[in-house]
Amino acid sequence: MPQKPSPTPTPAPAPAGKRRHATPSRIERVGRQAIPKPRVVFAVLLLVGLVSVLLLDGYLRSEVGGDQRIRSDASNSEVPAGVADGGPILSFAGGRARTQSVADKTIVLTFDDGPDPEYTEKVLKILNDQDVPGTFFLIGSMVSRYPGVVKDMVGQGNEVGVHTFTHVDLSYQSASRVKREIAQTQLALAGAAGITTTLFRAPYSSKNDAIDNESWPIYQRLGAMGYTSVFIDTDSEDWQEPGVNKIIKWATPKDGDGAAVLFHDAGGDRTETLKALPRYIKKMKAKGYTFTTVSGAQQADRAADQSAGGPAGGGPAGPPGAGNANRAGNANGNADSGVNVAQMAHRKATGTTLWEGRALIAAVAVAEWSVPGLATGLAVVGVAVMARFGLMLVLARRHHRQRNRRRFTWGPPVYEPVSVIVPAYNEKECIANTLNSLAASTHPIEIVVVDDGSTDGTAEIAESLGLPNVRVIRQENAGKSAALNNGVRQAGHDIVVMMDGDTVFEPDTVRELVQPFGDERVGAVAGNAKVGNRDTVIGAWQHIEYVMGFNLDRRMYDVLGCMPTIPGAIGAFRRRAVLEVGGMSEDTLAEDTDITIALHRAGRRVVYAEHARAWTEAPASVGQLWRQRYRWSYGTMQALWKHRGSVLDKGPSGRFGRVGMPLVVLFQIVTPVFAPLIDVFTVYAMIFVDFRASLLAWLAVLLVQLLCAAYAFRLDKEKYRYLLMMPLQQIAYRQLMYLVLIHSSVTALTGGRLRWQKLKRTGEVGAPRPGAGAA
Repeated sequence: MPQKPSPTPTPAPAPAGKRRHATPSRIERVGRQAIPKPRVVFAVLLLVGLVSVLLLDGYLRSEVGGDQRIRSDASNSEVPAGVADGGPILSFAGGRARTQSVADKTIVLTFDDGPDPEYTEKVLKILNDQDVPGTFFLIGSMVSRYPGVVKDMVGQGNEVGVHTFTHVDLSYQSASRVKREIAQTQLALAGAAGITTTLFRAPYSSKNDAIDNESWPIYQRLGAMGYTSVFIDTDSEDWQEPGVNKIIKWATPKDGDGAAVLFHDAGGDRTETLKALPRYIKKMKAKGYTFTTVSGAQQADRAADQSAGGPAGGGPAGPPGAGNANRAGNANGNADSGVNVAQMAHRKATGTTLWEGRALIAAVAVAEWSVPGLATGLAVVGVAVMARFGLMLVLARRHHRQRNRRRFTWGPPVYEPVSVIVPAYNEKECIANTLNSLAASTHPIEIVVVDDGSTDGTAEIAESLGLPNVRVIRQENAGKSAALNNGVRQAGHDIVVMMDGDTVFEPDTVRELVQPFGDERVGAVAGNAKVGNRDTVIGAWQHIEYVMGFNLDRRMYDVLGCMPTIPGAIGAFRRRAVLEVGGMSEDTLAEDTDITIALHRAGRRVVYAEHARAWTEAPASVGQLWRQRYRWSYGTMQALWKHRGSVLDKGPSGRFGRVGMPLVVLFQIVTPVFAPLIDVFTVYAMIFVDFRASLLAWLAVLLVQLLCAAYAFRLDKEKYRYLLMMPLQQIAYRQLMYLVLIHSSVTALTGGRLRWQKLKRTGEVGAPRPGAGAA
């Protein structure tokens, strides 16, 4: 366990004539604590940004807010007969519904559901080659994803209209949702091509007689907003993929009538459409047909009305005499007018609309790039995590079988006395239990208590116990590393055991811990730390973590020969090995990880003694747990950065750099940092995609983890009842640990510093009974 913080020295009395600074009031302290630190704000903004990007991407793909309902049985009793039986172009000039038809021998080619990066581009090429315009009713989400296609479309002289943002049946939507669908599509058009449009076609609409009582009020509201709704006369039914000949046949109007013809340039396989379209255009041209856009048809109808002396209503105003529009955008008889009749429904986007549109396109581009990238990265992380579970199980089994063979031995038995160093700072609640447990040791020991400037009488309690072979050394408060180094210098034996002042040993712990030193290559031994206060929810969660996450990991690293950390609660060292690497360093907050890596780099072997058990008091509150793990995580990052040069070490001393360093970085930093994203994606999928499939996937991963934990409990002879807490641990505790690691990473990246922090102890972990094992 890491050492407690250094107490703040009591300031000396202020010299006469000098006024000391007043101690901050409680209100001032609370006020400062209430202000988020920049790294916390950064982490929160990062999380908010991720969720926003994910929701935006889901909205674009109709996963968020999608509505697949299609109305098919509503009455049309309230729809005016003139509208239901009228032409396919519906406008509300002057507040009065008016329909317009396409002139005879005229075709208005309309395309729905685009743009598509593959098929729309090919349709545009066909239209350009055939020198005919088209009117494309675009889905806003697709426009925002493929703005370049829309820009080319408008640049080639085609006309565009709104087909909603997410292709929902508007008759089921609220008035605010309808407005939002239209407005968002207009913003997408503004960002993509710098224009907006007055044309609209509702999803799932067809001919005028399909207008019903539910959709009619929507058309009226849109008409009042200045929109022209466009229906069709002839449907190619290309979405059914009936074959090229049938597409051409069904798209052909009867008896020379003009028609608004429906094709699709997206929404499915449009191979047949691409084959039929050029043949259809050539066929209709051969029959004397001309091609125009919706605006071109409106201007032709207006011109006909004016010639006949009728009203000149409906649609955007255009030059008199405007007839069939060609690809250049000029009307017959108005070649020099400079007015693009084929695109008269377009309006130039300016001001706020233009900039909001560009911002939308940029945001969608970020989502389009980041979400698939994150998904791929998380898939790799998921595979790596599963591979790690498999590797842990295989190597842990190998470790257990090897170390528990009847004839296994480390070498000659170790009988000589050892020194046990107990650094202590304000441990009055625990120190007696700790020393009493050591006094019951079955292995000869001397106990060196290094009191690191305690102010609660810890040293006095240790001395008052009157235990044999106990020395109490007092020093000014200097931190755990200094206390341990002092103890090493004062130790009277060649092997030193280091433990925390809140930890208790079993009688056989020291004997089991020092036996690996029968192998001269071993420089340090990690013991098996156990959570003593495991009867609370948070204690049980930590118990699961210690058994599965820490001890199962140590078995794996032991087999691989790259143990990253000897726990501060229980570890043994050759005294000369510690001195050779300069003792316990104060460079990091994780002195136990630091010294372990240093020993590896010195060519020493570090192993794990599973039967050497120590019982420690784990943090009993979320706040204490956060502070402890925050310091552990940050200290580990410091140690890894300090020893980054180990990746270049050669020979046996470089094994940690070649194997251990990559594994620790990958599975203790990178994977946990990204693991919350997997949970975010899982929750997102449960809510917006497929709840059942997502839940089953989560349960499958939980089952794998449960099996690993059960095996770890079996190896440590622990009771399985604690595994009942594991599902809740995965939902709550694991997220907390991930947030701690992210917090630590942000602190490291932003150059923040962290000091030692004192954890409140209760002393509830008492000395174990002789022969006591896992409980």
